[in-house]
Amino acid sequence: MTLRELAEALGAELDGGSGEVEVVGVCGLDNPTPGHVAYVEDERRLAEAESGSLLAVIAPVGAKRAEKPLLRVPHPRLAYARAIALLAPTQRLPAGVHPTAHMGEGVELGEGVAVGAHCVVGDGASIGQRVQIHPLVAIGREVQIGEDSVVFPNVTLYDGVRIGARVIIHSGSVIGSEGFGYVQDGERHMHVPHTGTVIVEDDVEMGANVTVDRATTGATVIGQGTKIDNLVQIAHNVKIGRNCLLAGQVGVSGSVTMGDGVVMAGQSGVADHITMGKGAAAGARAAVVRDVPAGTVVAGTPARPLPEQLRMEAAAPRLPELVRTVRELVRRLAELEARLKDSSS
Repeated sequence: MTLRELAEALGAELDGGSGEVEVVGVCGLDNPTPGHVAYVEDERRLAEAESGSLLAVIAPVGAKRAEKPLLRVPHPRLAYARAIALLAPTQRLPAGVHPTAHMGEGVELGEGVAVGAHCVVGDGASIGQRVQIHPLVAIGREVQIGEDSVVFPNVTLYDGVRIGARVIIHSGSVIGSEGFGYVQDGERHMHVPHTGTVIVEDDVEMGANVTVDRATTGATVIGQGTKIDNLVQIAHNVKIGRNCLLAGQVGVSGSVTMGDGVVMAGQSGVADHITMGKGAAAGARAAVVRDVPAGTVVAGTPARPLPEQLRMEAAAPRLPELVRTVRELVRRLAELEARLKDSSS
């Protein structure tokens, strides 16, 4: 598209240059490319951006132009993401069912659905309009998938799972397998059947190799707009609110409840039956073993409020010195006690 068309699409103020010049694509400041646009978050990097071969720069409102045309917006990184979507749209599968796909009885397909090679779709499944099912996907009986969702290769959706609209599930993910539930029977571990389901609400995105267990009874729920990174485990009966962020290798134990906007950093984990309030956050590798109030940031193992954890970490390098000091004080105290004993005798 032209530079003017891009500016209009982004709601940007165009300053300088010809609005009719063609924009080829989007790049970063580390690989400036002729015909491309990049972005800067603030004016400190604007000189760097303008010194290269870029066509134009997406910049914050109020940025002053020197050389390159500017596209001024309130949120440059958001505009950058939208520019990528406009200039490098994802490839869609052609609509239709591949001849090698196996379709069960009573399957409902919306208009424009694409089902790739060697997929298996179980009896009674319902797939909404424009859904893309990539090759080698297994969809169980009575599964529901909302419109415009994308399921990438080698995903497994167990029986009865419900997927909302505009959901993205990347390769290798398994949704609706039985949870890790056992009860002691003497020396044996007896498996507890999981007869519930998984509900994934609209606009959820899941990375590769995410696992979400079905509920023992009822439903494991992933709230609208939540984004889940690769290699995340979500156990049975978990309830995750809207617009949460779960980074790579997060582990969520059974029956955890998360409010809206909760953030879990990489490799953090939550013990079973814990509640994390709205807007709570856990730092990288945090082990959350008690409830976290709304808006509270915790870190460490076990997880503590961030200010307390930072004080502990700051004190940790002084521990050897403190141990030596305590030993010296104990020695001196023993000497004083011995002197007092001798003087009293």
